[in-house]
Amino acid sequence: MTAVLDKPAEAPAQEPPRRRRFKRPSVGAVIVYVAVVLLAVLWLLPLLWALSTSLKTETEASLGQDVHWIPRDWSLEGYRTLFQQGDHLVWMVNSTVVSTIVTVLTLVLCVLAAYGFSRFDFPGKNVVFGIIIAGLMVPGQALIIPLFDIVGFLNLSNTYWGLALPQVVAPVMVFILKRFFDAVPRDYEEAAKIDGAGHLRVLWSVILPLSGPILAAVGIFTFIGSWNNFLWPLLVATDPSMMTLPVGLGVVTGGYGLLYAQNMASAVVGALPLLVVFMIFQKQIVNGVAGVGLK
Repeated sequence: MTAVLDKPAEAPAQEPPRRRRFKRPSVGAVIVYVAVVLLAVLWLLPLLWALSTSLKTETEASLGQDVHWIPRDWSLEGYRTLFQQGDHLVWMVNSTVVSTIVTVLTLVLCVLAAYGFSRFDFPGKNVVFGIIIAGLMVPGQALIIPLFDIVGFLNLSNTYWGLALPQVVAPVMVFILKRFFDAVPRDYEEAAKIDGAGHLRVLWSVILPLSGPILAAVGIFTFIGSWNNFLWPLLVATDPSMMTLPVGLGVVTGGYGLLYAQNMASAVVGALPLLVVFMIFQKQIVNGVAGVGLK
């Protein structure tokens, strides 16, 4: 009897792990994946061709009948000539400064305007917001002449402020931020107001921390748009030392003639900072576009 009681109980037999069933994608999903891959390849081909051409010698790049992707004679001649004959580092600094000023001012003004339209009721609110939305239908080229006259009157030509301030107006960003702020629950604000927080404190401590992805997306899109802007800096920056990178590459470099390797090196130099910014903040851009940010 004692031997029977001392015998350890046998562990129950464990069931073998079940194999996870592979779910076959639907026909529609396969079509979407194939279309996305094709679009990605079509988007990537011009960049690869520009990079390949920029690494060729000028003689090899000028051979129009012999088209090949991989350079036979690898050379950095295009990049070397590019930085020796032009003020490309100065232009890149100018683009960085102007784009940063535009991004910071756009975020500050658009956040304040969007929060006001989202949380306050005042006479003429719908009318004012409708006027801002109507600004989406006004092309930027229609404002070139009055803006140029204002900048000239204020003696802001060939200055960072003259390049940046006319690019700050962004009605679409006000609309996007207002829609996002409308979706933020008001319970957070009411709890903060009970603790004695004012409107600016609520905006800074409650709304903005919840709006990280959308703010990152708006800021990055604004930065990219200002970096790629060509027309306005072309009119305002007549001094080569104040030109932005797109204007300098398009105007000054073009005076040396049609040099394929150098032109492609210019394109790579102009696009590389934007690619780096996009790769670093890719997650924030996707989350911001999708409207994700509230837990």
